[in-house]
Amino acid sequence: MIAALLWGLGLVLVIEGLVYALAPSVVEHLLDQLRKLPLGERRRFGILMAFLGALILFMVIRYLM
Repeated sequence: MIAALLWGLGLVLVIEGLVYALAPSVVEHLLDQLRKLPLGERRRFGILMAFLGALILFMVIRYLM
């Protein structure tokens, strides 16, 4: 279980790193757009992303392992 979590964290870091390395101007644009959103919307977006991530993890554990 710990190995899977560490693997997942490593995968996130690789993907994030590639995005910053290959398209830094796109990241800057997205961050500017994010700054324009009210705090409540950013919070709801974060909660939604966390929920979707947890749902994906649940589906993988339930149906693929």
